[in-house]
Amino acid sequence: MLQSALHAQLAGAENVTATLSVDLDAELRFAAGLLALTDRRLVSIEPAGAGHPPAVRSWPLTPALGLRHADHAGVGTLELHDGQARLARWRFTLAVDPQALRLLRHFERRDLPADDLDEDITVCPTCKAPLPADSDVCNVCFRELHTPPSTWVLLRLWRFAHPYRMQLLLGFILTLASTAATLVPPYLTIPLMDDVLIPFQNGQKIETSVVLGYLGGLLAAALFGWALNWWRTYLLALVSERIGADLRTATFDHLLGLSLDYFGSKRTGDLLSRIGSETDRICVFLSLHALDFATDVLMITMTAAVLFSIHPGLALVTLVPLPFIAWMIHVVRDRLRTGFEKIDRVWSEVTSVLADTIPGIRVVKAFAQERREAQRFREANQHNLEVNDRLNKVWSLFTPTVSLLTEIGLLVVWAFGIWLVSHQAVTVGVLTAFLAYIGRFYSRLDSMSRIVSVTQKAAAGAKRIFDILDHVSSVPEPVDPLPAPAHGGLQGRLQMDGVGFRYGNRAIIRNLSLTIQPGEMIGLVGHSGSGKSTLVNLICRFYDVTDGSIRLDGADVRRYRVADYRRHIGLVLQEPFLFFGTIAENIAYGLPNASRAQIVAAARAAHAHEFILRLPQGYDALVGERGQGLSGGERQRISIARALLIDPKILILDEATSAVDTETEKEIQKALDNLVQGRTTIAIAHRLSTLRKADRLVVMDRGQVVEVGPHDELMARQGAYWRLYEAQVRRVDANADKEAEERRPPPTHSAHPAGDA
Repeated sequence: MLQSALHAQLAGAENVTATLSVDLDAELRFAAGLLALTDRRLVSIEPAGAGHPPAVRSWPLTPALGLRHADHAGVGTLELHDGQARLARWRFTLAVDPQALRLLRHFERRDLPADDLDEDITVCPTCKAPLPADSDVCNVCFRELHTPPSTWVLLRLWRFAHPYRMQLLLGFILTLASTAATLVPPYLTIPLMDDVLIPFQNGQKIETSVVLGYLGGLLAAALFGWALNWWRTYLLALVSERIGADLRTATFDHLLGLSLDYFGSKRTGDLLSRIGSETDRICVFLSLHALDFATDVLMITMTAAVLFSIHPGLALVTLVPLPFIAWMIHVVRDRLRTGFEKIDRVWSEVTSVLADTIPGIRVVKAFAQERREAQRFREANQHNLEVNDRLNKVWSLFTPTVSLLTEIGLLVVWAFGIWLVSHQAVTVGVLTAFLAYIGRFYSRLDSMSRIVSVTQKAAAGAKRIFDILDHVSSVPEPVDPLPAPAHGGLQGRLQMDGVGFRYGNRAIIRNLSLTIQPGEMIGLVGHSGSGKSTLVNLICRFYDVTDGSIRLDGADVRRYRVADYRRHIGLVLQEPFLFFGTIAENIAYGLPNASRAQIVAAARAAHAHEFILRLPQGYDALVGERGQGLSGGERQRISIARALLIDPKILILDEATSAVDTETEKEIQKALDNLVQGRTTIAIAHRLSTLRKADRLVVMDRGQVVEVGPHDELMARQGAYWRLYEAQVRRVDANADKEAEERRPPPTHSAHPAGDA
């Protein structure tokens, strides 16, 4: 309907260059609208209600006309102005924000020739492939991440096997030798049957020395094969364990090097499953099944060679089931591969429920949600069971069918062999040896068919591991890094020039410029969602800016190695995270080689020494997972001591006192006063009263700096900061009045009516 109304408005030679499907009205209710840019004007079409034609407005494209784009709290805005007043405004969700940005680009380039109006080509930061129009999703990366696993991915494990190539070569030689040793006994049955047993049945005497020679050969072959098999198995088991350990280490090291945006899109249980279960499965495959597969291939090849050397015709009959088994493996392989990858994903859902619930058990119990979490686990477990059942239907049919084909093949060999013996084409000894070889041949063939399952499991696991290893951090290391800044020579001057940051289609920081002098304390204030924490994350290089630059003492922070740069930053978070271990280990986390004297000095400065000494083991007291057993204020003071110990030049305080009571806040504030001395400090606090000691306050709104100055100066301006402060004071006063009203005793009433006085 809206498109029809647009086409009805167009003149004969008027062309539409960009459109925006507006999906919100002025009251932020969902409503359909259309904004179109032509080569002559801007056209807005809005529904006017049931039974009425759409309302149409348009503005000619004059030089004075301008468009402003903004987004905040999940809502995008386009404003049309003529330099003097706002003419119109459109609201929309961020789902259509790419359309708005495209329309804005065309609007800003409306005076360019038609040949210059082509879209800017945006490339994927990972693979450098062109991105589709109006999309931040790279089709190449998306396809790689969602392609079913191929068995060939197992060849990529050679990267981890390469350091052990000599041991693997020795293992292959041992496999070859042990396989050859196992082929000797059936061959010795030919002379035993033809030269000893059959002549004995015909009345000839048995030569004891000959029999002992053959039996000795059988025993020697068995002992030699056992020794070689033991050596081979032990050697390759050691190698596979080391390959698995290297794989786990490399995956975890790479995972630690990835930026925070990767972890924001992944569940903890899934990552635990990949590094734990998948690497263990690959290790088992390399140590057991890959070894068995190599043995099976050698056994089949060498057995086939021996069979053809004994009797080519009988050998050809032996190979009859092979084409059918190969065809079945080809058919079943793809189903198994995709099925096992789905099983891995479903199993990670089960692990994720555990990883969510167990760390949050206090919240679960506080809200009495044990049954709900048990139901979540039961549903995930049931889903895992159903997926496994569907795959087992395929596998349960495949394995018995292969066994049936091998049994049929053995039956055919028996029939053909009896026919050859009856026509005196072969001896009984040859047929007996053939049957012995065929038993081993078909058992190995059956074993090879069974390895299809474990191979596809390993391939699915390897793909999930390499999905991590192939991911590139969005905070890359520089190609030619600057030398690590010396602590003594670092001033701590931070300069932000035109900083911009986008998360997907959403602009979080826009054209922000700010300079923080060495040793200066800056307070960041603003409404929730104004970009304060994002700016801190950019300063810490948890993310990299998409526009502009952040400089430390004049050098772009992206020129330093990430670790070298972050060593000079101390971070105290609103929710301090403590690791399982002793208090001393947690304080020394950033400086593991710190002496006990340094640890105690940091704890004293953080006003933590007294409560630590009250613990039974003092500094050696164990801290439970995530700091269980300590109060919020105690955990916070330990985190302050942790920051003090590394003596950072730049200090970040992110709501360091917002989650504690007033008395604890005073203790923490004393510790913070020691911490900020001589350091460039950036503090975020919702309690504006805690920032009175800041040299300057930076007020942010919608990703931009709107005011900068000391507290008294900003209050005198009566601008954005004044409004924030007054709103907070009114809220505090209202809460105080409410508490006073609750504490006031109820009024007493006289026992006599007023008229009786």
